[in-house]
Amino acid sequence: MDGAPDQIIASQRSRWLDELTDAISHAQRLAWSIGAAGGKEARQLYARLEAVRSEVESLRFDGWVAVRKEIDPKWLERLLDGCGPVSEEACSE
Repeated sequence: MDGAPDQIIASQRSRWLDELTDAISHAQRLAWSIGAAGGKEARQLYARLEAVRSEVESLRFDGWVAVRKEIDPKWLERLLDGCGPVSEEACSE
């Protein structure tokens, strides 16, 4: 399969970003419960974790442009049901 290495890279990146997002969420829940008990530092940590979450989302969406350049266009077209610039077929919608 031509796109297998590209598909593996994209899948691994997605899985890694999902795991990172889950870890941030867990850390935020802990910081929230500590902050609810009156910990100013925990509230600041929660805010920092929210900034990290935003960075991860940026990697997920903005980083896609860079990743897309590395992925074989034929593999992307297969995801789009064969319509796109490589096959020069118009998408019907």
